[in-house]
Amino acid sequence: MSGFTGDIPAGLDWLKDSESGRAWLAALPQTVVECAAHWRLRLSAPYPYAFTSLAVPAHREDGSDVVLKVVFIDRETEHEADALRRWDGDGAIRLLDELPSPGALLLERCVPGAPLSSAGADVAMDVLEGLLPRLWKPATPPFRSLTSEAARWAGGMRARWDEAGRPFSQRLLDATLDALDALPPTQGEQVLLHQDLHAANVLAAQREPWLAIDPKPLVGEREFGLAPIIRSSELGHGRRDVIRRLDYLTATLGLDRDRARLWCLAQTVAWSIGTDQLQRNVEIAEWLLEG
Repeated sequence: MSGFTGDIPAGLDWLKDSESGRAWLAALPQTVVECAAHWRLRLSAPYPYAFTSLAVPAHREDGSDVVLKVVFIDRETEHEADALRRWDGDGAIRLLDELPSPGALLLERCVPGAPLSSAGADVAMDVLEGLLPRLWKPATPPFRSLTSEAARWAGGMRARWDEAGRPFSQRLLDATLDALDALPPTQGEQVLLHQDLHAANVLAAQREPWLAIDPKPLVGEREFGLAPIIRSSELGHGRRDVIRRLDYLTATLGLDRDRARLWCLAQTVAWSIGTDQLQRNVEIAEWLLEG
């Protein structure tokens, strides 16, 4: 009944570099077949974009459209189902069911599913401004804290910078480490955050015009939640674009501009060392360092 052909998108190839990743990839075709049998799904070809999960459009026996998502569980994805349950469809896709052991989620499908980035920067900013407060639910277990993640980003950063050939300035490195030291203990109210909420992770839907997908949940202050949008290159990549997004979101949402600026700078650098996005993200961080 599954209809799965076993095709795995190339975006998951990076998982072959680790033992746990290779084991997950090897088991993935059988996991998909077993999940499809459990939920009695008729599967289509997987969505081509993949990085930490395989997402497969499917139909249930009643004809409804759903998505089977099998997640490679790591620090960022381990509480995805918990975040979706906490939001319960308020601005985000609904979790319909879960098989925790294989990391399988049965999700509401966004139809037509076009990314918010295709709607243009002005529309995207209006939508994101409206979604953010809805996703900032009161903090409850079991989510990781922004404080602990900031400590993890800072740990060994100077050594990783050295190993990478010092690919950006000492000034930017010092500013990043200073921010990761000063910001965590001075945070405001703690809320649930979608730390990867950019315009490609919001899709056109029917139940609501736009719904957020793919949470990488953390608990921390609201200012941090602006970071992925501020650096969202699909909404314009240039100093003026980045600063405009920072100014617009902090003003309309009543947030501290400098804290949002520094959180974005710090996470952008931390997430970029050793990746193919380093050059672009260092440009963004430099613009934020200038103010």
